[in-house]
Amino acid sequence: MSSPITEIEVGLGERRYRIRIGSGVLADAVYWRDAIHGKHVLIVSDENVAPLYAANVQHLMQEDDPRLQIALLTLSAGEAHKSLNAVSHVFDALAQLGATRDSCVIALGGGVVGDIAGFAAACWMRGVDFVQMPTTLLAMVDSSVGGKTGVDHAAGKNLIGAFHQPRTVIADVLTLATLPERELRAGFAEVIKIACIGDAEFFDWLVANVDALLTRDAEALMHAIATCCRFKAAVVARDERESGERALLNFGHSFGHAIETEAGYGSLLHGEAVAIGMVMAARMSAQLGMSDDADTQHLGRLLEKFGLPIELPAKLQADALLARMRLDKKNRAGTLRLILWRGIGRPEIVEGISEPEVLRALLEGIRNE
Repeated sequence: MSSPITEIEVGLGERRYRIRIGSGVLADAVYWRDAIHGKHVLIVSDENVAPLYAANVQHLMQEDDPRLQIALLTLSAGEAHKSLNAVSHVFDALAQLGATRDSCVIALGGGVVGDIAGFAAACWMRGVDFVQMPTTLLAMVDSSVGGKTGVDHAAGKNLIGAFHQPRTVIADVLTLATLPERELRAGFAEVIKIACIGDAEFFDWLVANVDALLTRDAEALMHAIATCCRFKAAVVARDERESGERALLNFGHSFGHAIETEAGYGSLLHGEAVAIGMVMAARMSAQLGMSDDADTQHLGRLLEKFGLPIELPAKLQADALLARMRLDKKNRAGTLRLILWRGIGRPEIVEGISEPEVLRALLEGIRNE
């Protein structure tokens, strides 16, 4: 039996669903049983995660409901494979399974698996159920919650996608024990982002609990994950399609996505690029007189404590990064729209940022390498 869990509801009317966070929740089918309505289930995982958890999840499902027809699709791991080609593989597996409109897709893995599986579920027969079973910290606190699904294009990250909410999210902190150290640290970038935009008190808690979090203390991890999920769930309930407030969740992402894409998918992990992007957004805020340099320094010190980068790689060109930023999905009518801040816990959507101002911030960041 699993230990006590934390349940958080994402309130979206008839499409409301629960996030279940705990130690051992993957080992009890009771937590996902209510999300499966038909007889066809496709588990989508990757070559790193599938050998660790897929067989046990499939066994538990089959044992819980023998009528289920369950298939496993194992994808290549990594952001470099988050493409329409991977989505096509999911479609092929669904077709071979004979999946009907009441089928369910299980995303077992990190953010890449969740994005691919969720997008495929959104498209198959115009939308079937899917369940998020995130196995990375970044996916637990960010990508598994809120219904954003999609894949990358050569022109930019996540340019092809759809909003498609999961039936439930099952976050088992025991899976973090097998997460490589670099990926664990990268996941903390999204945790720090929530503190930056939502709660100065949580920011101070992170400062005080760096060691416990990096040594994977279950209680500390549970608190951090639940805090992030509660905050994001509340924002998504108020603004599902990112027409306003939800854009604040992208603090550091306009810079970060451009950095990640320009560096080449796989060169920097998503969280590493977001860490640099948050520092860039903070620097730009100070440049525009919105915040103090001390706020930027405070953020940089915390990121460094988690072993995350805070400077742009010298090999990147400011002009190329600006070109990537022009394709950011938050832009409106051809003008740059960035998420900046007035200090910790005070984010702001800033419209009509001039390109020379962004270029200046990028050049300053590269010079500081």
